Amino acid sequence: MVKRIITAIIALLIFIPITVYGGLPFFMLTFVMGTIGMIELLRAINGIKFLIPSVISLFATWLILLSAQDYIFTFLKLDFKITFIGLMVLLLTYTVCSENKFSFEQAGTFILGTMYVAIGFYFFIYMREVGLSYLLFTLFIIWATDSGAYFSGNLFGSKKLWPSISPNKTVEGAIGGLIIAIITGIIFQIVAPFDMPFILLLGYTILISIAGQMGDLVASALKRHFAVDDFGQLLPGHGGIIDRFDSLLFVLPILYVLNFI
Repeated sequence: MVKRIITAIIALLIFIPITVYGGLPFFMLTFVMGTIGMIELLRAINGIKFLIPSVISLFATWLILLSAQDYIFTFLKLDFKITFIGLMVLLLTYTVCSENKFSFEQAGTFILGTMYVAIGFYFFIYMREVGLSYLLFTLFIIWATDSGAYFSGNLFGSKKLWPSISPNKTVEGAIGGLIIAIITGIIFQIVAPFDMPFILLLGYTILISIAGQMGDLVASALKRHFAVDDFGQLLPGHGGIIDRFDSLLFVLPILYVLNFI
């Protein structure tokens, strides 16, 4: 617990000022996190033994992240949809070149894995460009949900939420996380109000909280499927980049689809 708290404090002291400042420092931080996250995923799926597909997926991740900052890299004119088409074509072509030593199922895992990591961090950059308040709101709701779920689960938890996926999570913890998230959303709207009806903001708050918890479960399901304890060890007490950002990676594309950003 002490190690986890110390890591969180140090990480926040670095992360929050850069996020608030934005611009190139924020982009570079996100680019590094996205790169590390993709490497973590490749290790988890044992993709490192497939060198060429791993390089293709990592390169596609870089192109997708670069496409979120075209005002810096104006000469590239990137589009992440084109990048994904290229990724699919190259990986499926490699199944033929490798004579199915790299299978269709493995190509699908690489493609979906790249989408999971790269698109999540792409929208992390995109949301910061839309407005700092949107990003901070999303982060605060996710953090409030995590904290609320942790303490509510420890104090009141008895009924397991999804024991085959994440044995420590409880229904009481999930509900407690949602309640704390709603309270946080109300406070945020009072302190720094959005230009939208309160009921709509409340709906987004509930959505972020529930989707964030599902994103956590998705990461847990992936780790169970590929038999890994954590995606990485970069953050002592927290695991790796994906372990720390699993909720955000899942939430941000949903918020884009639902026109929050």
